Amino acid sequence: MYQNSERFLTAFNRIEKKLRAIINNGRNIGFSKMVHMLKNRNAIVGRYSDDLLEFAELRNAIVHNKVDMAHVIAEPHESTVKWVERIEKELLQPRIVSPKFIKEVISFQHDEPLTNLLALIHEKKISKFPVYDHQEFKGLISQRAITFWLAGNMYAANKMPMEVTAGEVLEYETNDNYRFIAKNTSVLEAIDIFKKQFGRGNRLEALLITESGKETEPLIGIITNLDIIGLRQPN
Repeated sequence: MYQNSERFLTAFNRIEKKLRAIINNGRNIGFSKMVHMLKNRNAIVGRYSDDLLEFAELRNAIVHNKVDMAHVIAEPHESTVKWVERIEKELLQPRIVSPKFIKEVISFQHDEPLTNLLALIHEKKISKFPVYDHQEFKGLISQRAITFWLAGNMYAANKMPMEVTAGEVLEYETNDNYRFIAKNTSVLEAIDIFKKQFGRGNRLEALLITESGKETEPLIGIITNLDIIGLRQPN
């Protein structure tokens, strides 16, 4: 008869157990306090913190206001139950950036000509170019830097694109336009990285994916700022 309240409590209890596991020492900490503690440390908790706090009030209404085992005063609406179950799934089985964003990443050596980058923009519509000096990562070139270079050198007779290197164009790029992340990073954490940097006045061009998030590791994927626009809530 009270299937919704049972489903709600089951999902809520699993969420509460997960929060305690994340804190690692949350045995005597209340649910709402755990949410406040984690909302700036965990992207998923941060995204759903308001919902989780409301769920805590509903849980209290269900548990503490029972007349008896067969009579629940607060019976959650079906949409509420579905939403808490979605958040439970996102928290317990978070979507990660692998395999969705794992793909070949075309990189360039710092002494390669600018014309190589321009050719890829034309042929494959690629707009982000990791640059290396042999195995050492040097930075990420975007179309923005290429545009700035062209604007600054269009009238310079001795600065033709075929004679300019990727390393020279990289000087027109901000050094803080990327972050490295591990392949097991959650999708919401990836979104959160873009949002936090934007809130600090820093526009990231891409997240570069390696096995464990170290820039010394081979690139195995990339998430651009345009990719983030297409990311949605869990189904």
